[in-house]
Amino acid sequence: MRKILSNCPVSCFADEISVSLDRQIQVLNELGIKFVEFRSADGTGVADFTDEQAKEAKKRLDAAGIRVSAVGSPIGKIGINDDFEEHMKKLGRIERIADIFETPYIRMFSFYMPEHLDPKDSRDEVMRRMECMVKEAQKNHLVLLHENEKGIYGDNAARCLDLMKEFYGDHFKATFDFANFIQCGQNTLEAYEMLKPYIEYVHVKDARLSDGEVVPAGTGDGQLLDIFEKLDASGYKGYLSLEPHLANFAGLANLEKDAAVRAENDTEKAFCVAYRALEGLLGRK
Repeated sequence: MRKILSNCPVSCFADEISVSLDRQIQVLNELGIKFVEFRSADGTGVADFTDEQAKEAKKRLDAAGIRVSAVGSPIGKIGINDDFEEHMKKLGRIERIADIFETPYIRMFSFYMPEHLDPKDSRDEVMRRMECMVKEAQKNHLVLLHENEKGIYGDNAARCLDLMKEFYGDHFKATFDFANFIQCGQNTLEAYEMLKPYIEYVHVKDARLSDGEVVPAGTGDGQLLDIFEKLDASGYKGYLSLEPHLANFAGLANLEKDAAVRAENDTEKAFCVAYRALEGLLGRK
């Protein structure tokens, strides 16, 4: 198999390996992964890090030759009717953490929609809030990466495109997540064709259409290889950030709405299975 996306660095959510940052670093070094999308470590979510905790984590990552590709923040992962003023304060905190980690990228979302209501009914409030956040990122020279996530306004390709047409620019771009689209019943190739001008960052996570279960890359219905080849042909050189979701890792219930218990409970083994599957798709084995 030929190599594809050979200039794209692999990053990952290392908290799916272990709660312990030291163990995360050890396994990343064993696998040769040099980037991390930092979401949590040592039992603390990144949004709750103090400056001192962030500086200490950065020091330990630096010593191991590992850089932060993005802050895997929970920004925008609240209900559209939840307190936005407090959430903006959290964004300011995350921006400070991004500065300490020396990354311009902050992963974010576009708010959970009220159940049983049409998302279009919340569009005006979504756009108002998104505009505030994009302006905040612009002021601080940072980049918000919107991730499609089931249950939020931008869960399918059409509403992701709506957001991109409103705000795409130097401070607002798209993260493309295969499994999340699958779990919304969205064809990923269709989503890619709609969103390809806006994709800055890619989450590597596959899933089955039949039951929404997350599976190793290339074994589900995400059409990862086809889209990787299209990305390769387009000249994409951004991050491929591995988010296995194959195990019931610590904190999953707080990170994924209505999280299911995964069949694989050995988090390190599950992470390595996911990484080897990605290597196979990229022809790097």
